[in-house]
Order: sequence, then C-alpha cells, then structure tokens
Amino acid sequence: MKRRNPFKRHRFPQGIILLAVRWYCRYPLSCHDVTDLLAERGIALDRSTVFRWVQKFGPEIAKRTERHLCRSSLNWHVDETYLRVGGQWRYLWRAVDANGQLVDFRLTARRDAKAAKSFLSKAIERVRLHRPVSIITDKAPSYRKVIRDINFRYDPHFDGIKHIDKKWRNNRIESDHAALKRLLGYRQSFRSLRTAKATLQGIETIRTIKNQHIHYPRPSILGEMEFVKNLSIISA
Repeated sequence: MKRRNPFKRHRFPQGIILLAVRWYCRYPLSCHDVTDLLAERGIALDRSTVFRWVQKFGPEIAKRTERHLCRSSLNWHVDETYLRVGGQWRYLWRAVDANGQLVDFRLTARRDAKAAKSFLSKAIERVRLHRPVSIITDKAPSYRKVIRDINFRYDPHFDGIKHIDKKWRNNRIESDHAALKRLLGYRQSFRSLRTAKATLQGIETIRTIKNQHIHYPRPSILGEMEFVKNLSIISA
C-alpha cells in the first residue's frame, strides 16, 4: 500500500524542510537560529514554520527510521529525568541498551510505580520477542516490584528479567541523559506534552542516526544527510 506524501501542499521543497528539521534536532539550535541559517542561504521563512515542520516531520522521520534500526541488546539501562512542560515538571523515562542505543522513552506527569510499569511494559512490547534479560536501574523501590510483576505476567515460575539496582552500574544512561540535556539547551521547557513528545521523537531519532545505531554503510555527517534524504519519506 502506497503511503501518503507528507510534503503535499507544502510551499517549500522537501530538501529544505528536511534540512531545517535535521538542523533543529541535531544541534542545540532554536527555531530562530534555524531561520537565520536558512536566511544566509537566501531562504526566507518564519520561525513558527520551522516549529510546525519539527512537530510534523520529526515523528514522521522517527516512524520511517524504525525498520532501519539495529536490534537492541538484551541488557537495558533504565532511568528517569525531568523536563519542564507547560510550566510544570514532567518526568522523562528512558531506556538504552548496553551499546547506548535508545530502546524507548515516555513522558509522564508522575514519577511512581504506575508510570514505571506503563513505560517498561510499552518498551518491552515494542521489542516483542527480544525482551531484555537484565534491567539495570537505580535503587528506586518501585522498579523492583514493577519488574517482578512483569516477570510474573510472562511466566509465573521463572524470573525472565534480572533486576540489577546498583546505581554505579547505571552510569551509561545517566551520561546519555546529560548528552540529551546539553543538546536541548534552553529548550528544556515545552508548551505541552504533545509538542514535547513530537520534538523528542525527532531529536532522539536524529541522535540514533548520528550514533550509528542504524543499518547504513556510511558513518559520517554526509552519511546522516544521505540517510535522511533517502528515507521513504522522500518518495512516499
């Protein structure tokens, strides 16, 4: 079945739209910064246009990149950090594998066992048959119960997922949080959960491409540009 063309009825060419979205998601730039860089190349547009492009095409690029992702390893690191959304603190749950590849993320209003269970269940369902054999977390007590419940759901007589709660073992995801925060810069405040999720989908996907967690033979900035350009989003 042929997919719809997401660029239909857009005034600017696909290449310019993808360039603006990739710049915004790869570098710590504001929408205003992106419009200034495009203006230097003779392309005049409003910063609100860049914002709308990121909201629409960030998730679209993420969706089209799914089938190119490398398979996650079976050892996960899970932790949560926080972002400001709509003037309030919201929690960003993230899981990366032993190679630093993002498994999944989720934004929630609360930081409790229910939110942890919802996130981990979603992440495990996403990888389907490749469930983790170990999950490394900090010493937050909610994780132990959640992982025990997940194990019981899949097999009441066997602990399929080993829980490791040594904080020093979780340095990998904590450094990944820090790298994401540096990239977000002052953009760590969003207007709504919807806009935050769409922006993060784009940023996390471009980071995945940059970190070579995809099946693509050209690991360089030119390779990143070529990969995004050649996604099926171009010819849909």
